[in-house]
Amino acid sequence: MKNNRQGVVYSTNPDFSYQTDEPVGAQTLPPQQQQLRVQLDKKQRGGKQVTLVTGFVGTDADLQALGKLLKTKCGVGGNAKDGEVLVQGDFRDKVLEVLLKEGYKAKKAGG
Repeated sequence: MKNNRQGVVYSTNPDFSYQTDEPVGAQTLPPQQQQLRVQLDKKQRGGKQVTLVTGFVGTDADLQALGKLLKTKCGVGGNAKDGEVLVQGDFRDKVLEVLLKEGYKAKKAGG
């Protein structure tokens, strides 16, 4: 709170409250409104292939849940952060199938 005071140091008004420009919080869109892209990625990974799911709009907890579902269905490791889910290996078809079965709007992207 101390860093977001926007130039106000002190106020004598007893009803004064600091106003911040922080977002209220990201709301997770329903699966039917998500526009997910599934692609294969090798950049910055030492030549290793990962299946990358991008375009998720929502809270970090919901992203973690989606990542856990995909990793469990594929039987591999990975992570979910910054609106992306990484699944180790080339599982584009399986990830796309799972996402469509769960009701997400998803499509393959990239070559």
